[in-house]
Amino acid sequence: MAKPIVAVVGRPNVGKSTLFNRIAGEGMVAIVEDKPGVTRDRLYRDAEWLDREFTLVDTGGIEFTGVKDTISRGIHLQATLAMEEADVIIFMVDAREGLVPADEEVARVLRKTRKPVILVANKIEDFKSGTDISDFYRLGLGEPVMVSAAHGMNVGDLLDRVRELLPDMMDDRDLDEDVIRIAVIGRPNVGKSSIVNAILGVERVIVSDIPGTTRDAIDTYFEQGTGKYLLIDTAGMRKRKRIHEPTERYSVIRSLRAVDRSEVVLMVIDASEGVSEQDKKIAGYAHEAGKAILIVVNKWDLVEKDDKTSLRFTENIREEMGFMQYAPVVYVSALTKKRVPKILELVNFVAEQHAMRISTSTLNELLQEAVMLNPPPSDRGRRLKVLYGTQASVKPPTFIVFVNDPELMHFSYLRYLENQLRSSFGFEGTPIRIIVRKRNED
Repeated sequence: MAKPIVAVVGRPNVGKSTLFNRIAGEGMVAIVEDKPGVTRDRLYRDAEWLDREFTLVDTGGIEFTGVKDTISRGIHLQATLAMEEADVIIFMVDAREGLVPADEEVARVLRKTRKPVILVANKIEDFKSGTDISDFYRLGLGEPVMVSAAHGMNVGDLLDRVRELLPDMMDDRDLDEDVIRIAVIGRPNVGKSSIVNAILGVERVIVSDIPGTTRDAIDTYFEQGTGKYLLIDTAGMRKRKRIHEPTERYSVIRSLRAVDRSEVVLMVIDASEGVSEQDKKIAGYAHEAGKAILIVVNKWDLVEKDDKTSLRFTENIREEMGFMQYAPVVYVSALTKKRVPKILELVNFVAEQHAMRISTSTLNELLQEAVMLNPPPSDRGRRLKVLYGTQASVKPPTFIVFVNDPELMHFSYLRYLENQLRSSFGFEGTPIRIIVRKRNED
């Protein structure tokens, strides 16, 4: 199910990232794992306000390089990006500095869209005596919401406005349950479109285009053998109006929406370039969303190889993406079609692993054996006791482990339990979630 996207736009230094971090720091954001390889320079966070979920995107994290008049061009592209991709737009201005021409430039772009736009006047010094924000009415975007992102003042009122404007979350309810939804994601020019076309060209039985639940996207349904699949458009699968991007970071928002709607994610990497920071950002979102993941290294035909090239490349992927040690890696060439049939084989495999369920008795036998082999360490005279566990759900496999005191569970021991689960049952291609609770806790 795809969550609505809320983009924060505005010129530099108006407080976009401060607002983003303020929301992320107020307990409304899902806690994600601090694992090696997960970049901390986030452009997005899943957030919740009054039982409504959405994905917040910080366009302040988007960089503009190699362009004339960088700031002006960057501001315009931020606004255009939000207009194209977001469901709700937060347009931030600096109340302390007042209205400037760059604000008017953003407003001109945003007025052309039918998307809901919330004008936010940040850096309000004194809410009691009032701050003169009358000039901002000239932007034609309605009454500004006054906030102080740095101090968290009026952020709740802003989120109330956001919640009112959020569309319903999108779901593919009409598809059969046995259809595997596949999102093909990655940076621009890594060969996503070529991968899609190569997959569809291999022994297909039925191929049809159906309207996607994302704006302007055309999803592709097809059958092969006994399998039914839906390929989800992320950019480039179909001709469409494109933003001329000076930076690869613009692939993020489209990928977020596609990942939300998928069960299996194909993370495409360019073999000639290796793993980039942007690859880690996009893959990190799929990991945090709990999706089954297959790493597809494309353009393998362009790499000079010896008998250890793939091994070295895989080791580099494992090092750079330490949080995705579980994801299978397949080396293909969309151009020559070499190993492309292997992709769907692995899609079927990781989808099964993603939906695997372990009986409670089998799980507890494993937990008892794991504790016997490696007893939990003591903490200031107190020792963790692992009492019992149960599997709460699948997609991703989620386990609840009951203990005497959750605070005694060290992350290293939690990782040990995860490794025991993987060594015993596989769970290849899927993240595992382990929730630690005190006995008798709901």
